[in-house]
Amino acid sequence: MDSARSPIPAAATGVGSVPAGAEPPTVGMPSTTATITVSTIGLVAVGVYVGAQVISQVTSLKIGRVFGRAVDMGTFIYPITFTLRDVVHKALGRAAARTAIWTSAGVNLFLAAYLAWTSRVESDPSWGLGDEYSAVLGPIWRIVFASILAMVVAETVDTEVYHWFVTRVTTRYQWLRVLVSNAVSVPLDNLIFAVGAFGALPFLSGALPWDAVWDIFLVNLVIKGLVSICSLPFIYVTKDQHLAEA
Repeated sequence: MDSARSPIPAAATGVGSVPAGAEPPTVGMPSTTATITVSTIGLVAVGVYVGAQVISQVTSLKIGRVFGRAVDMGTFIYPITFTLRDVVHKALGRAAARTAIWTSAGVNLFLAAYLAWTSRVESDPSWGLGDEYSAVLGPIWRIVFASILAMVVAETVDTEVYHWFVTRVTTRYQWLRVLVSNAVSVPLDNLIFAVGAFGALPFLSGALPWDAVWDIFLVNLVIKGLVSICSLPFIYVTKDQHLAEA
C-alpha cells in the first residue's frame, strides 16, 4: 500500500486520523482555535454604564433646588444607566449585563471606601481644604449601602424584565422593551433608596420624617421617569446580537 495515501496512525500523532482533503493539524498545537468577538458598542456601553454609575454616586452629594424642590443632583444621570444596561444586554447578552451590574456595585463600594480613607488622612498644612474635602466626600455609609442595594436589586430586575419581554413578548418595538423594563425597575430603585437611606428603620440612625421621605421618593421618581424616557433612543445604537442569550 502507498504509505503517502494511508491514514496517519493515531498512536503516532496523538490527534487521530486526518480526513481526506483536510489540512493536517500542527503537531503540538491545538486542533481548534477559539475566536472571541466582542461588540465595540457593547464595550463602550459597559464603560459608560459604570462611569455613569460613579458620576451619579458622587454628584448625589450635592442637594440642589430644581423648580423649588430639593433634588440630589445625581438624579439627572442615574436613570440613564437603566437604558445603558439594556444596551449592554442587547449587544453582549444577559450574562454580560449581570456582570456589569456587579462590577459597578464593586466599583462604587470601593469608591466609598477609598473616599473614607482619604478623608481621614492628615492634610498637608499648605493645602487648606482638608476639612472641606472630608465634609463633602466623606461617605455616609447608610446612604452608600442603600444606593448600592437599590442599584443591584433594581438593575437585576430590569435585566429579567427585559429578558422576559424579548423572549416572551416580541423582539419588535425596541423602545417599548426599554420603557417596560425601566417602568418596573426605576420606581423599585427609587423606593429602596428613599426608604433605605432616609426612612425610620430599626437600628438605623439619620432618619427623616416619613412625609419628607415620600416627598423625596415622588420628586425623584418624576425626574428619573422623565430622564429615562429621554434616554429611550439609546437602545437603537446597536443591533440585536445576542437574542439567543437575551
